[in-house]
Amino acid sequence: MIKAADLVVKCLENEGVEYVFGIPGEENLDLLESLRQSSIRLVLTRHEQSAGFMAATYGRLTGRTGVSLSTLGPGATNLVTAGAYAWLGGMPMLMITGQKPIKKSKQGRFQILNVVNMMEPVTKYTHQFASADNIPSRVREAFRLAEEEKPGAVHLELPEDIAAELTESRPIPPSLHRRPVAEQKSIAAAVDKLKSARSPVLVIGAGANRKLTARVLTQLIATTGIPFVTTQMGKGVVDERDPRFLGNAALSAGDFVHRAIEAADLIVNIGHDVIEKPPFFMQQGGTEVIHVNFRSAEVDPVYFPQIEVIGDIANTVWQLTEALRNTAHWDFTRLLQIREANEAHLTEGSDDNRFPVYPQRLVADVRKALPSEGIVALDNGIYKIWFARNYKAHKPNTVLLDNALATMGAGLPSAMAAHLVYPEKPILAVCGDGGFMMNSQELETAIRLKMNLTVLILRDDGYGMIRWKQSNMGFADFGLDYGNPDFVLYAESYGAQGHRIAQAGDLLPRLQHCLTTPGVHLIDCPVDYSENDRILNTELKARSAAICNPRSC
Repeated sequence: MIKAADLVVKCLENEGVEYVFGIPGEENLDLLESLRQSSIRLVLTRHEQSAGFMAATYGRLTGRTGVSLSTLGPGATNLVTAGAYAWLGGMPMLMITGQKPIKKSKQGRFQILNVVNMMEPVTKYTHQFASADNIPSRVREAFRLAEEEKPGAVHLELPEDIAAELTESRPIPPSLHRRPVAEQKSIAAAVDKLKSARSPVLVIGAGANRKLTARVLTQLIATTGIPFVTTQMGKGVVDERDPRFLGNAALSAGDFVHRAIEAADLIVNIGHDVIEKPPFFMQQGGTEVIHVNFRSAEVDPVYFPQIEVIGDIANTVWQLTEALRNTAHWDFTRLLQIREANEAHLTEGSDDNRFPVYPQRLVADVRKALPSEGIVALDNGIYKIWFARNYKAHKPNTVLLDNALATMGAGLPSAMAAHLVYPEKPILAVCGDGGFMMNSQELETAIRLKMNLTVLILRDDGYGMIRWKQSNMGFADFGLDYGNPDFVLYAESYGAQGHRIAQAGDLLPRLQHCLTTPGVHLIDCPVDYSENDRILNTELKARSAAICNPRSC
């Protein structure tokens, strides 16, 4: 016989779990004791939301389910945002929450919520253990669903009395399985359409951000010479230094990238996910689209592909590469002209010495400071658009950017999870002052775990992205200012090393120092977003439109 809590932990070990991130409570002390005696490392955080962000990022980077832990009631509600983050972002993550005894309770309804029902809208699967005998099958099913395309969040609730039960059940080993491949008729239809095109383009989205898919996409581009665009969550799938890289669809419309897509006569949309802002808008009678994904297209007024190739993306791309050996008739002259204009635009301001630091200089210095394998984890703010457009990712999952839930507060925890997965790589968290303060207490966790980590705070003393939108909508500047602590002293109070940028030229050497010096570093960098409107709005749209004017092309 085995105690149910011990069985849960053995099931987690059976699934290859390395870490459990979270904060235990009274209702899961049995589980905590079982973890103490296991091979799994408990990462005690300062907030359950951070634990969920860390578990989700672990899943994003490894493809294996990250596990987070909380108690009942407020602990479980604090996990909901992280569950939505993993659910929308396609990150395999399991949330385990405690609960009062379900067979009899002496505390009435104290702290009791229907957590299973609460988790249902943001998970692929949610279940309350009502018997110790069912634990192995429910844990196996949770892991299967978390990792199955499209990956996402799952939830299991372990009541206090069930955790103490005895059972003869044992873990169920994972089954050997492979994803189904696309049907040959759909492959043939896609190949025929590509062969009849003159100027096709690839659009690489979130679903293509898989290691094998990245390799075969690189081969397809090298073999055929076809240009490509990435979405925000598709950054780095293919090396963005490639001469066929047309740019990132960071904006909804009007950028150079959108002009290039409009100039193509066929779009191959690989890994498109409706959680991302559309990288282009389809029109009746307009450019046709081939949808390549694990799942069928979700059709709406701006997305209705003519051909769908459904199955393992990597296998589909490999088959397309094998079938497209003669593409000499393709002509990408116009697309590459637009690329040249975009490249020139992206270099503007990269050496701007004005202070506070301008975003173009900031992004350029971060790119210079980080090696190809270095990872930048972005919180949520206007700087995310600047990084999406101006920062060239060299490898998959080296830009951890959330364009799904787009929640603030995830940047620092995501960087911490990246350090645990890749302790040898330089890791940089880039956070606005608002987003950083939402989970800044995790600096203590990073110090306690002896992490090597750099946090770059972009300080403008207000909610800058909302202020930009507020101004563009013609509203008065109102309700978006706040005060900040002295970030250098704040970092030092936790035991981290604090640094302050006093002029634009300080940033690059300070980044280089922090990224190569062990320990946790925090850099307070004042930033000036006054260029947002000129670069990301009026001037950009006017210049990109001129580039695609037939008289100019």
